[in-house]
Amino acid sequence: MDIQKILDKLRIEQLNEMQQHAAEAILRSDGDVVLLSPTGTGKTLAYLLPLLQQLDVSSDTVQALVVVPGRELALQTDTVLRDMGSGFRSLSCYGGRATMDEHRKLKEVKPQIIFGTPGRLNDHLEKENISRYGIRWLIIDEFDKCLQMGFHAEMQKLIKGLPGLQRRILLSATNAEEIPQFVNLSKKGTLVDFLPEDEQTSERVTLYEVKSPVKDKLETLRNLLLSLGDSSSIVFLNYRDSVVRVNNYLCEQGFTTSFFHGGLEQKQREDALYRFSNGSANVMVSTDLASRGLDIPDIANIIHYHMPESEDGYIHRVGRTARWDKQGRAFFIIGPEEHIPDYVEGEATAYEPIVNSSTPSAPKMATLYIGKGKKDKVSKGDIVGFLCKKGGLQSDEIGRIDVTDRYAYVAVKREKLQQVIRLTQGEKIKGIKTIVEPVR
Repeated sequence: MDIQKILDKLRIEQLNEMQQHAAEAILRSDGDVVLLSPTGTGKTLAYLLPLLQQLDVSSDTVQALVVVPGRELALQTDTVLRDMGSGFRSLSCYGGRATMDEHRKLKEVKPQIIFGTPGRLNDHLEKENISRYGIRWLIIDEFDKCLQMGFHAEMQKLIKGLPGLQRRILLSATNAEEIPQFVNLSKKGTLVDFLPEDEQTSERVTLYEVKSPVKDKLETLRNLLLSLGDSSSIVFLNYRDSVVRVNNYLCEQGFTTSFFHGGLEQKQREDALYRFSNGSANVMVSTDLASRGLDIPDIANIIHYHMPESEDGYIHRVGRTARWDKQGRAFFIIGPEEHIPDYVEGEATAYEPIVNSSTPSAPKMATLYIGKGKKDKVSKGDIVGFLCKKGGLQSDEIGRIDVTDRYAYVAVKREKLQQVIRLTQGEKIKGIKTIVEPVR
C-alpha cells in the first residue's frame, strides 16, 4: 500500500509526531496499543494507516471491528476510509435503521472493516450476519465513553464473542480512570500518550465570560452571535427541548442555523451536520451529542448556553474548536445566579458584545440535494461537471460534495442557489433525470 499516495489524496503533507508514534507502536509490536491524544489531532488516521497495512485486501472476511459510541462517528470514520482510496471495503452499522437493510449491505459489500456501535454489532454477530471467526483486530474509539458503565454489558458481550481476537487498539482524548478487565489488554501493550500535562484545554482557546442580566439568556445569546459575525459557532445546551426552543428563537431572529440532538431521525441529523460542516449554516444549536466524534473543521466559537455538566463534558465541548493548529474561542453565558464551574482552569475575560447590525450575517454557502448517487454511477466529478455545464457555476463556486448510495449533498455559493435550481430543473446527470432542490 502506497502511504504517500494516500496522504497526497487526503492533502496531508506528512504525519504529525503523534501519528508517527502510533504507527510505530502498531506496526513494530504484536501487543495492544492505547492511544491518548487531544481532540482534533488526527487519531483516526493514526490508527487507520497502520491497521490497513496489517489486513488482507484480497479477503472477503471481516478482519477488523471499530467500535464507536455513536452513529455519527461510525459514518464519519467510514467516510475517511473511503476517501483514502486504499482498496479496502468498509461499512458502518448503527441503531436507528433496519438491521435487515444493513444485512443486505453486508452481503453486497463484503467489508473487511466494520465501524459500528456496540449494540448493533452484537445484533449482527448474534444473527451471524457478521462472521466472528475472521476478526483479528478490535479498535475502540473514544473508549472512555464506550467503556462507561452504561456500555459495560454490551462491550463485555462483544469482546467475549470474538474468539480469534489478537490485537486491540484503544483511543481517547481523555485519560480514563481504568480500563475494565474484560477488555483483556495484553501485558506487553504500548501506551502512546500525547495528552498535554496539566493542560485542560488547548492554549489556542481563549475563554470569555458574557453576563446575562436575566435568567433567560436568549437576548444575550442573540447579541453575542451578532457580534461574532459570520464565523461558525456551536451553542451547547443540556436538554433536547432547550435546543429546540433556542433554535426556534434564533431562526425567528433571522439566523441560519442547524440543530442537533439525539431525538432527531437519522436523516434530520445528517442534514443538520452537512449544512453546518459545509458552511451553509453559521450556527449549530446542540446537546453534548455534538461534543464528540464530529470532525468539523474551522469551528471558531464554542458557546456554553448551559454550563457543562462535568469537566469531561467541558473538555469535549471545547475540543470542537482550535483543531490542529487553529485558534478558537469559548464563551460562557452567565446568568444572575450562575458562575463558571470551578473545574474550568484559566481566567475568562469579560466580553461585552458589540452589535453593529441587527441583521445576522448570512452563511457563505447553501446546500443542494441531488437525487442521484453512487448506485447511479454518479461521482463527485460528474456533479461538478453537471453544476458547471447545466447550473452555470464556476468550479470555485462549488464547495464540499458528499455522495451517498442514493443521493448527494453539494455546497454552492449562497447567492447562486436560485440560479442553479432554476437552470437544472428537468436536466439530466449522466443521462438520468434527477431532482435538484435546496436542503432547508
